Amino acid sequence: MDDPRNTFPDASIDSEFDLNARAELSLAYQPGEAPSSLYKRERYWRTPLVSGLLALGLFAMVGGGFFALRPPELVRGAIEHEYYERTLRGQFITSAELMPKFGLPANKPVPGFAQLMRPCDIDGKLAYHLTTFFEKGGMVTLFAFEEGVHIPQGSGWWRDVYWQVRHNADGKAVVMVAQKEKAISAANRALIEAKSS
Repeated sequence: MDDPRNTFPDASIDSEFDLNARAELSLAYQPGEAPSSLYKRERYWRTPLVSGLLALGLFAMVGGGFFALRPPELVRGAIEHEYYERTLRGQFITSAELMPKFGLPANKPVPGFAQLMRPCDIDGKLAYHLTTFFEKGGMVTLFAFEEGVHIPQGSGWWRDVYWQVRHNADGKAVVMVAQKEKAISAANRALIEAKSS
């Protein structure tokens, strides 16, 4: 049963010996001169350092949740499709047929070193698949969707890959997927250079 004379509910943490020792030592000093070790200690979770760390952890969780948002459904489908066809190589479509799908002239060469060119199906939508390699960037996969497919522009990192959605000059969505962010940057530069030349 609780002692009604105990006005400090947290005092039960200290033993009776500690309380008596503090009381006796407090008489040995003038008021205001006692060492801080004689005063009641603040709970560690109430200290400014711990409170700050808790606030920082909460901010990191909220911020991490914001940056880990899932991309649009077709982008997720493109990421999954790229994963399963990552090692596939070949040209199942000519570059003259493929380049206009990315908003480039048909007579332009494929940017980078083409690894795979083919039409494919992503979640029931026709997409043109181009996996290409850039010397100063790495491997990147581009998907050009036919008209009528609306994906908002954006970029991010999801399931260990970087992704970006751009719209070409015709307003068609182009999804880029790569394991290195600099590969997407290299693909963007190559597309801009191919349009301007």
